Amino acid sequence: MLWHYIAPGNPQQNGFIESFNRRFRDECLNEHLFRNLAHARSVIKGLRPDHNAVRPHTSLGGMTPEVFAQHTDKAYSNPQTLT
Repeated sequence: MLWHYIAPGNPQQNGFIESFNRRFRDECLNEHLFRNLAHARSVIKGLRPDHNAVRPHTSLGGMTPEVFAQHTDKAYSNPQTLT
């Protein structure tokens, strides 16, 4: 496996993770005071379903992942809609 490291001072080389890190910091880390590592893990575990299913994503055209998945399932079940 070949590793590609991000050069120091060039976060734009991996914009997707930098965008996620910013949102995670704003929406989670800046909003909670963690008592210990176990508390941090439980809070983050509780936020994951919201982020992965309910929260709208700009990369999905403002749709939630659940709605996007429903549209994708419909498109693949009716191949005429893919053109």
